[in-house]
Amino acid sequence: MKKILVVGSLNMDISVQVDEMPCAGETVLSKGHAFLPGGKGANQAFACAALGAPVMMLGCVGRDDYGDALIKSLTGAGVDCSLIARRADTATGMALITVNEKGENAITVIQGANGVVDKQYIDDNMDALTACDIVVVQLEIPMDTVIYTIQKAKALNKTVIVDPAPAPDYFPDILYGLIDILKPNEHELAKLAGIAQGDIRGGLRALQKKGAGAIIVTLGADGALICTEDGMCETIAGIETEVVDTTAAGDTFTAALAVMLSEGGTMREAVRFANKAASMAVTRRGAQPSIPTRSELRAAFPEI
Repeated sequence: MKKILVVGSLNMDISVQVDEMPCAGETVLSKGHAFLPGGKGANQAFACAALGAPVMMLGCVGRDDYGDALIKSLTGAGVDCSLIARRADTATGMALITVNEKGENAITVIQGANGVVDKQYIDDNMDALTACDIVVVQLEIPMDTVIYTIQKAKALNKTVIVDPAPAPDYFPDILYGLIDILKPNEHELAKLAGIAQGDIRGGLRALQKKGAGAIIVTLGADGALICTEDGMCETIAGIETEVVDTTAAGDTFTAALAVMLSEGGTMREAVRFANKAASMAVTRRGAQPSIPTRSELRAAFPEI
């Protein structure tokens, strides 16, 4: 099995349950809250390990209780955390996640220590980049660092998977030709392509003109659309399930995709596997606590 390196964010999530999302200027009462380990990078590393892949995490936390808790969660899942930086000059990142009764969420991220994941840190850990086969990156660390990581990874001929979340205001065109798989949702696709949300085909054409390789657009309950460089476009149906909380569903999808590809699976097989993993994640509350293990997936989907 190939080795996966996740470069990204680690956050302590404050998950708050409400009946309805508050509007601007509105105060609503919470039905409950919880402090749970999260961050897009950490969630993806956790999910890779839970699904059976050898994975290392690069990122940064503060020298505080939240940082301790995040590393404990990842280590418990089997993630190699030996190179995660601990900084005394900044606090661990946090995210406020509001979840309504439909399982929909709204997330506000306090970047904290994620903001000091810089180019020098990547240079200091080039051995990790060299030793891996697949590099997974998201956008909760500085964009300059994301760009630098992708460039270094491709110079080493690594497979690069980018989850462009949160949707960026700036994403240089030069990167598209360096990314093997770009995995946006519909909102992120529209923002990257500079088009109205809903015009998925138009968004795909726009990004392919910029040099994008394979693009996988996640469609929530409708599954995912695969579009590759050779012109293949195919929708892989989603899995019907009761949605409790969508937090980390996208991260679980990205990780499952990387895991199946690391095992030699085809793109179709990887997306089918990812749909199943994400469908289980949405039935549970929280980020990392919602992520299924490989054995749980096999119990629910004996065919995998």
